[in-house]
Amino acid sequence: MMPQEQYTHHRSPMPGSEGPQVYKVGIYGWRKRCLYFFVLLLMILILVNLAMTIWILKVMNFTIDGMGNLRITEKGLKLEGDSEFLQPLYAKEIQSRPGNALYFKSARNVTVNILNDQTKVLTQLITGPKAVEAYGKKFEVKTVSGKLLFSADDNEVVVGAERLRVLGAEGTVFPKSIETPNVRADPFKELRLESPTRSLVMEAPKGVEINAEAGNMEATCRTELRLESKDGEIKLDAAKIKLPRLPHGSYTPTGARQKVFEICVCANGRLFLSQAGAGSTCQINTSVCL
Repeated sequence: MMPQEQYTHHRSPMPGSEGPQVYKVGIYGWRKRCLYFFVLLLMILILVNLAMTIWILKVMNFTIDGMGNLRITEKGLKLEGDSEFLQPLYAKEIQSRPGNALYFKSARNVTVNILNDQTKVLTQLITGPKAVEAYGKKFEVKTVSGKLLFSADDNEVVVGAERLRVLGAEGTVFPKSIETPNVRADPFKELRLESPTRSLVMEAPKGVEINAEAGNMEATCRTELRLESKDGEIKLDAAKIKLPRLPHGSYTPTGARQKVFEICVCANGRLFLSQAGAGSTCQINTSVCL
């Protein structure tokens, strides 16, 4: 209990006055009980706060080097195990431990932005559940030695590999023209150039060479196959040249039926067969040229 101070005030004796008067100075009564209650409550709050602080330090694994899976080293911050960032992360360099892979996991997508001094996005890479998108002025893929394998920009797409292989069952579709010095199939595989609904045109300033060294070569069209040489000639060089579906003339000479024919050319360039005779029989079968 707080002692009550007693103050004795001595006055000069006066006629008719009593002895010295005593005045009580201090806190007493219900004020003293309220003061003790608030002091006790403050001590309880301090103890609870201290206990909660110690519990948080224990749960979060606070040490001199860091907290939890986060460690502070001379080279920077070191995270051990899985880490989750709910806000943007700004760092100069992020690398994994030696010999371990670095994983980025997200429930929706992972976006990597490259900004300039004015915080404007220059390059952006978005990996989402449906597609992987890259935005930038130029996209390049190189080998470890620095050789260019693939490059794409607004003007052109460059494939720097020695061989471009397309494994699709339907082949390769080019809506526009294609420019290449050589088109060939894999060994023991056939090469097919096909245009199902349009024409197929092959042009070269110094000639077009079609070569099948170990097999047949076939050119098929629905309406018209045209071989044209403006300044040169068309040469068919083979041991046998067959035109099996040429029309036949109706002329039949008297005597034994022969198996020898001559090739006739109409004014419009059409070819037909006419059974050979002692002289030319092309004039007799001019009805084929109509």
